[in-house]
Amino acid sequence: MKTQKKLGIWMDHSNANLIDVANNKMNKTIASTFTFEMKEETLDKSESSMHNKEQQLNKEYFQKIGDEILNYDQVLLFGPTNAKAELHNFLNKDLHFKDIKIDIESADKMSDSEKSAFVKKHFNKN
Repeated sequence: MKTQKKLGIWMDHSNANLIDVANNKMNKTIASTFTFEMKEETLDKSESSMHNKEQQLNKEYFQKIGDEILNYDQVLLFGPTNAKAELHNFLNKDLHFKDIKIDIESADKMSDSEKSAFVKKHFNKN
């Protein structure tokens, strides 16, 4: 029987910390390129322009995370904002992710060791 590859992703709209269950440590951080400064700059031009830029950069951010998820069988998305649900909706539109089990849980800000423990606990109970 093939060993299930499991990944935990703590995320908000600015960063995603990827935690591989096999080595139980954070193995990668993916940062969004949509910064507060960029938001202010594009908002000065127009609100519509700012929303378009935000959508474009969020799509790139989610795609980078999705590229990593393709290497796993089970994924836990957790964090304090609705970014995890937005990513889940983004992934549901792509058939490449149909065989990957993706769970979503709310979580507050955490230290790196708390994130690792949260992921380990989640996959141990399933």
